[in-house]
Amino acid sequence: MSEFLGMPTLRPQPVVDLEARVARLRSGREPYVLATVVRAQRPTSAKAGDRALVLPDGTIEGFVGGICATDTVRAQSLRLLDTGQATLLRITPEAGAPHEEEGLVAVGQPCLSGGTLEIFLEAVLPPVLVNVYGDSPIARAFAAVGKALGYQIESGAAIGPGTAAVLVASHGVAEEPVLRDALAKGVPYIGLIASRRRGAAVLAQVEGGERVHVPAGLDIGARTPGEVAVSVYAEIIRLR
Repeated sequence: MSEFLGMPTLRPQPVVDLEARVARLRSGREPYVLATVVRAQRPTSAKAGDRALVLPDGTIEGFVGGICATDTVRAQSLRLLDTGQATLLRITPEAGAPHEEEGLVAVGQPCLSGGTLEIFLEAVLPPVLVNVYGDSPIARAFAAVGKALGYQIESGAAIGPGTAAVLVASHGVAEEPVLRDALAKGVPYIGLIASRRRGAAVLAQVEGGERVHVPAGLDIGARTPGEVAVSVYAEIIRLR
């Protein structure tokens, strides 16, 4: 009706189903920031509960205010994608120079209309992706401990983009092809479960094998499969 009266539409509506969009981003292991308006003091076009997604290229999907708010939301969200953290963003005419403290960023309202917005920004990064090869007790421990850490564990799958670690615990079965593939794809951490002597023999057949961690894991005196898994993940965490 407002269009026929010549009145502008003051509050654009979201054109995407944010829940479905989030599901697609998660399945595709794509990072994003979820922005949620938690407080709006008039005059503002946004209301408490409005939400938007901010993507790494700066695209904003959803609604958290007009251009004065979205430019600030975009800039602060891109900062958070580098750290994986969350913060409360306050956009208010009461702020002079930008102010930052733990859990809060306050910036001046650049528009003459005034109004205050408080928007919670939460960076959502894909979980650490670990590929585990083998069906040994240690391989199963890798899967269990990795899941407890909140990592995404793929067992025997192809090595995809963003893989943080490849752990080979197949005890002599098809080790070299997996190691070569992981090295060719530049996986940051590659671990081989083998004794120092057997590991050296395996890596002698693999170009670039000096990048492979063998024996894998920190030297914490690990004996059981679970302890070995803890030592390897501890090494991954330290190196990351």
